[in-house]
Amino acid sequence: MKVNIPVLEIMTTDLVLLNTDDSLNKAEQLFKKHHIRHIPVVKGKVIVGMLSFTDILRISFADFADDEEEVETIVYNMFTIEQVMSKAPTVVSPTSTIREVAEILSEKEFHALPVVNKRTLVGIVTTTDILKYLLKQCDY
Repeated sequence: MKVNIPVLEIMTTDLVLLNTDDSLNKAEQLFKKHHIRHIPVVKGKVIVGMLSFTDILRISFADFADDEEEVETIVYNMFTIEQVMSKAPTVVSPTSTIREVAEILSEKEFHALPVVNKRTLVGIVTTTDILKYLLKQCDY
């Protein structure tokens, strides 16, 4: 099984991004529209944080209300993306190996890593990317 190939072989490069001044409503719409669980937060092309769908769920009380949409809007307006996101995320380079990335993801409590080249965000790699890669390797 090849685990020493660079993560650039499996990372996602067609990125969905948020800016620090975007709203949490926009974030939720992007999560649902693109069926994703993690969105890098950037200032320009520099990553400053990661927002997960779980982060959104933690602040949402919608499950306990009659009018979910109204409650979500009120709650989302109480917070900014910067307040909810994970700041200064662990990053990897495009040349980091799949094994290195798998080790980081297995030891930490998150499931996505931004891929950065010279401080510029170039991709994202998730536990799902790693699992899909490993499943392909089992077919050989």
